[in-house]
Parts: sequence; structure tokens; C-alpha cells
Amino acid sequence: MSFILATISTLCILISALLMVYGWYTIRVKKNRNRHKAIMITASLFALVFFMIYMTRTVFIGNVMYNGPENFKFAYTVFLTIHIIFATLGAIMGLFSLYLGFTGRFQSHKKVSPYTAIIWFISAATGIAVYLILFIIWPSYHMDTNLWQAIFGH
Repeated sequence: MSFILATISTLCILISALLMVYGWYTIRVKKNRNRHKAIMITASLFALVFFMIYMTRTVFIGNVMYNGPENFKFAYTVFLTIHIIFATLGAIMGLFSLYLGFTGRFQSHKKVSPYTAIIWFISAATGIAVYLILFIIWPSYHMDTNLWQAIFGH
């Protein structure tokens, strides 16, 4: 079950990141504010679906532990920690960017949002890498555990 939910949520985060690129293009290149708004709302909804699936899986099933070679475990733990930091920061900044856009504070939105996008892209890329490590490269389908153990081991 973890594999199916993780695959769906990872696809959601990939779609969210691709939509953010397209949303950036529509505002910077095409100067189409209405299309930009619609695309960014859609990107945000895909990110929200990701978060809901992730939290549901975390609470009701657990997370998958690292199952790769022991000599890569420390590097993976550092990588995962960096991903968690960027994902958290990206979510907070994303909400702030949405707030600025929805409240018409476009100058502030234009200043904050490029940094938000960069952080979100890093979060999406590292999240996809975590998915590939846990479910494709070194699958560990039967190792569902709590979040703390998934990050730091037994």
C-alpha cells in the first residue's frame, strides 16, 4: 500500500512542480496574470493532494525505512533531512506567496515568489529522489515504520 500511495503522491508533486514552471512562464514571458493565477492555484492543489496523501500514509500506514547499502545510510539521512527542511520551508513560503498574490500585494509577491519557486523545485526534486531511493532503487515495501525511525533508523 505504501508503494501505491507514495507513487500517487510523488506524481502529484511532479505535476505541481511542472505546473509551477508553466505558471512562471505565463507571468514572466506571456504576462498573462489570469492564466498564471489559475495555473498556480492548480499547482498548489496538487501540492495539497500530495500533502494529504503523505500525511494519511504517515499516520495510518507509516513510512518506509531506508533499505540501501549501509555505507550510504548516513548520506541518505543527511539528504532526507535537507529534503524535509526544504519541503517545510517551501510549504510555508508557498502559503505566504499565495497569500500575497490573493491579497493583491503583487510587488511583494514578485519579490518572494521566485525564491519560493526555487525552494519548491529543490523540495520536489529531492522528494522524487527519496521516492526513487526508497521504492525503486532499494525497495523496502515491507518495512513500514514510524516517521522518526524512517529518518534515523532503529
